[in-house]
Amino acid sequence: MTTLTQIGQNAKSAARALSVASSSQKNAALLAVADAIEARQNEIIAANKTDLQNAVRNGMSQAMQDRLALNEGRIKGMADGVRQVAALGDPVGRTLSGSTLYNGMKMTKITVPIGVIGIIFESRPNVTSDAAALCLKSGNACILRGGSDAINSNIAIAGIMRGAIESAGLPADCVSLIEDTDRATATGLMRLNEYVDCLIPRGGAGLIRSVVQNATVPVIETGVGNCHIYVEGSADADMAANIIFNAKTQRPSVCNACESLLVDENIAEEALPKIAARLAEKNVEIRGCEKTRAILKNAKEATEEDYAKEFLDYIISVKVVKNIDEALDHIAKYSTGHSESIITRDFEASQRFVRSVDSAAVYVNASTRFTDGGEFGLGAEIGISTQKLHARGPMGLNELVSYKYVVLGDGQIRE
Repeated sequence: MTTLTQIGQNAKSAARALSVASSSQKNAALLAVADAIEARQNEIIAANKTDLQNAVRNGMSQAMQDRLALNEGRIKGMADGVRQVAALGDPVGRTLSGSTLYNGMKMTKITVPIGVIGIIFESRPNVTSDAAALCLKSGNACILRGGSDAINSNIAIAGIMRGAIESAGLPADCVSLIEDTDRATATGLMRLNEYVDCLIPRGGAGLIRSVVQNATVPVIETGVGNCHIYVEGSADADMAANIIFNAKTQRPSVCNACESLLVDENIAEEALPKIAARLAEKNVEIRGCEKTRAILKNAKEATEEDYAKEFLDYIISVKVVKNIDEALDHIAKYSTGHSESIITRDFEASQRFVRSVDSAAVYVNASTRFTDGGEFGLGAEIGISTQKLHARGPMGLNELVSYKYVVLGDGQIRE
């Protein structure tokens, strides 16, 4: 098996070649990847079936199995996502600014690839194609390290991508997959400073915390989503029920699903039964405060831990609050800075919520499930950043480049 150092060396070499590749070369490679993924979908599905069988044996929850599963529709979605990235403008080589200095030198600031990007992720094999496509388009080589749950799927997808990239004339090592799923290899990647320029974790709170605490490579923190919806006192209760049903149940195992619900006490008696009735369609477990349980007799008692937890399952925490002030205080205490929404007919309340909530995406009368690179028109995303430096929110192509200054002179020296 190729060592981690060899993978890093190969990726660094590929990144140099990729950094000077033309847009047409990169697009040709991406289109070849998309075609190959579709043409060889049976191989991917067979590998994924093995992963799913292992998941059942290991007692993986249904929600997480859904996150892992691939079928013809999802594979077509993967291929279409790669084609969408190919159709986007090239983020490399754009002039951000330009000026002539006092001494006559002409200076421009242009976008350049970051270099080698490491991505550590869990259970979602579609990340393999999404992340690799975005890295390739932005001129970056990538080193992927998925979890053991999806290892067979990831090996199949990465192998198909590498072959297609090489057939298009670019180095296969533009995309590398670490096949060893031992924890030590993840730690090794986190500290591969000589070859990796940036590390992006995609997964649950435990994975992201481990990467942030152990990495010596620069990290962009992504993903953990304790997303809140606040039903304000003036809200349309039916609209609230529909939005919450979508945000919680449309795909509960992803980071932009609603995990925490706050309901103003002035509308709780009307809204909570309607919301609970919709959630019951998917057997969502409600864990609520004392006031919630007084209205919803089947709700379980919520703990402090429940209000802070990203469930990634058919479970939601609920609290009845006095007013918007208490809602904002609760969100400030428990939010992970991902996505929050207010349901309201009060314009002033909506604007106060938008100004006060310090998260990457803030919604008014809409589901948190829209926090997604595709939905935001960015093409595929490499992750959703919950930090504030360099990138915030869905990270598309423009967040995967850095910049450098190019200065043209004709003999100037500094005195």
